[in-house]
Amino acid sequence: MKVFEGRCSETPPRPCSGGFMKVISTAEVPAVERFAFWREVTSQVWAPYDLRCEPHLESRFQARMDISEFGPVQASLMTSTPYSAERTPRLIRKADPGLFRLVCTVRGHGVMAQDGRQAEFGPGDLMLADTSRPYRAELSPDVPGGQVLVLCLPRSLLPFSHRDLRHLAGVRLRGDQGMGALSSQFLLQLAQHMHELGPSDTARLATLTLDVFTAALATALDAEDTVPPHARRRVLMAQIFGFIRRNLADPQLTPDAIAAAHHISLRYLHKLFHQEGHTVAGWVRERRLERCRRDLADPRLADRPINAIAARWGFGSAAHFSQVFRGTYGVSPGQFRRQCAQTTGECAHT
Repeated sequence: MKVFEGRCSETPPRPCSGGFMKVISTAEVPAVERFAFWREVTSQVWAPYDLRCEPHLESRFQARMDISEFGPVQASLMTSTPYSAERTPRLIRKADPGLFRLVCTVRGHGVMAQDGRQAEFGPGDLMLADTSRPYRAELSPDVPGGQVLVLCLPRSLLPFSHRDLRHLAGVRLRGDQGMGALSSQFLLQLAQHMHELGPSDTARLATLTLDVFTAALATALDAEDTVPPHARRRVLMAQIFGFIRRNLADPQLTPDAIAAAHHISLRYLHKLFHQEGHTVAGWVRERRLERCRRDLADPRLADRPINAIAARWGFGSAAHFSQVFRGTYGVSPGQFRRQCAQTTGECAHT
């Protein structure tokens, strides 16, 4: 990106679990230049836009963008002072990268308009836009720092006709129902953990991210049957895995509860995990053991009783926890904690 050459605002690529993420920020740009600089950033990363910001906000404008690649899908997590962005016919003639955008609102709300359709959006909602046709999007100024995750994909790679895609522009997908909810939850989790992902993680997530993108578009077209079953299954499994991780501390996290939360039968839940080479209870237990192991290795938690750590992550019986911990790691929880203390925390990273 030649526009960033010599600019102190672009931080060096940031390590993320063995990989790198491009981080672009206005933090070190003089205040009077920040909004103009951000106009250049969005032009280089996405496409040229006419950006506007209310004068009292522009004077203290701040923005940051974390960028990762998931195969053909570019993911950009943007946090910024509210502003509006417009793709005008003149700017489209100037540069048309032929991108389709799927925007997931992480924080804040606003409005988007394209092809005569206008929709308001809020946290968790998905918005669809075609950069090859005029549109306008605006983050509401009543939230000081809005945040959105923007996925961009060349239109040529989408399994939909140009006619179908025209029906998607300016459409809001609610993030609290149906496939929209599955897609939204995956993208919100991606936004939260994107900085932790290394090259192997992004490679593994590339297909899933593309599946989520496609599923969201198919939902907006009312054509979910056009999404291959394996793609719908991967999206559903990503949602289930995220739900389990968020609820590990709940002792009532049972297969029945997991199935009910995702509106599927218990039998189908077990089938999904069997196809992944796991059992539901086994996968939950493994994640809980990982959290307990991490806490036992943490010197800041050295005074916390082992049974309290076990209970924190959903183990109702200290004896049962000790038994499964030893069976998994070959030592008792107490022995593991002592080993970690002797090696000054090295176990926390093994």
